[in-house]
Amino acid sequence: MNALTRHRSFHTLGRYALVATAIVALAACAGDASSPDGTIDAKHKKGGTTPPPTPPPTPDPTPAPPLPVTGNPISGAAFWVDPNSNAKKTADSWRTPRPADAAQMDKVAAGSQAQWFGGWSGDIFSAVTNAANTIAAAGGVPVMVAYNIPQRDCGGLSGGGLGSADAYKTWIAAFATALAGRRAVVILEPDALTQMDCLSSSDQSTRVSLIQYAVSAMKAASSQIAVYLDGGHSAWKSASDQAARLTRANVGAADGFALNVSNFQYTSNSIAYGKSISALIGGKHFVIDTSRNGLGPTSDNQWCNPAGRALGAMSTTLTADPLVDAYLWVKAPGESDGSCNGAPAAGSWWADYALGLAQRSSL
Repeated sequence: MNALTRHRSFHTLGRYALVATAIVALAACAGDASSPDGTIDAKHKKGGTTPPPTPPPTPDPTPAPPLPVTGNPISGAAFWVDPNSNAKKTADSWRTPRPADAAQMDKVAAGSQAQWFGGWSGDIFSAVTNAANTIAAAGGVPVMVAYNIPQRDCGGLSGGGLGSADAYKTWIAAFATALAGRRAVVILEPDALTQMDCLSSSDQSTRVSLIQYAVSAMKAASSQIAVYLDGGHSAWKSASDQAARLTRANVGAADGFALNVSNFQYTSNSIAYGKSISALIGGKHFVIDTSRNGLGPTSDNQWCNPAGRALGAMSTTLTADPLVDAYLWVKAPGESDGSCNGAPAAGSWWADYALGLAQRSSL
């Protein structure tokens, strides 16, 4: 499975100087969590030199203290709708020439969509600060996705991410600092845990340590940041496997996990799957991406711009189960999953696909 590169653009706003001492100290003091590279390029060694033995994987760091499971940390949150989204712009451009299609596109434009941040975001402190300020000014709670982990997507259609563990620590610490004292929802690195089997043992340890670090950074910045880790989806890993991955990444210190991000599984299946995971990790709560699951997945569980899909329930904290903190449009409907099925590159706006999602939805 591949993750999906998504990005949103914001109006250029003024830079705000904001320093959270705890996060800066965290970024400065933490050691390099990545293990040494055990491979040696022999052509750069003198003849007869024996490469040193491959060092053992770096052990996972001591996790942050657990966060007690209480109620829904985002209960009653008002989710922001972008008045300048691609869907809104498209709908407006169709008002006269394509009024019926414009009315359908309005369904997409009316939904609150998460804001994604990665290498395309530029200075991450400024990008997150500006986004948070815009959303707060409208009375909303930001829903943000951090998507910049090294070796992202195993080099697939959404491949990328930062080049080292230290670079990621600096980046995620600045992300957290921008949210200091704020209320927000942060979904950390979709697919990063579920997909990490492509990595070596040492690189898996590095990835786990970076997720742990990110959780600590967010919680140190603000106790009002609800943090959710990668939970995959119901047609991928078993509940016990996913629970083990979440436990290793210290989900105990987070608010819970996120399911079905950028996928198409039915909400009912996600709830059943999430409850099975939750029972194995101390009753942790979860959120579900409902952006494109109105008709569920294809029979063969295609993930890359599958035909015939539909919008799902709009973002809300009113859900069918007390363990589900929210249904969220984490994936922006209409943004491509990648260059497949005639689609543009991952993250690019594809109006025709968005229109189909709307036309087939029950919204």
